[in-house]
Amino acid sequence: MADRQDGAMLVQLAQWGSTMGLEEAMQAVWADDFDLETASADDLLVSRILNWGETIGTLTKNGLIDTDLVLDWLWVSGVWARVGPAAIKARDKHGVPALYENFEALAAKQGS
Repeated sequence: MADRQDGAMLVQLAQWGSTMGLEEAMQAVWADDFDLETASADDLLVSRILNWGETIGTLTKNGLIDTDLVLDWLWVSGVWARVGPAAIKARDKHGVPALYENFEALAAKQGS
């Protein structure tokens, strides 16, 4: 069950997202011309989302913020559907299967 500390962490994550330009990145990946097939983790805006999502996934995995609260706040599975293909290409390129795995696992908990 989420508590005040979880709420404070959620606000800090929102502030960090704002500071890093997450809104611009989200607009880019939700744009009609965003191409899932050519999207790359090397793209700055895609990378912002992947790193932010991985951080949130890591925090939930380790019990540092309530998973249900995060999943109530964010459409993690929808965001992963947009940037996940780029993450998987990065895994293959670098030979690191664990790359962005916490973001992906959090998205799987939410479903679609």
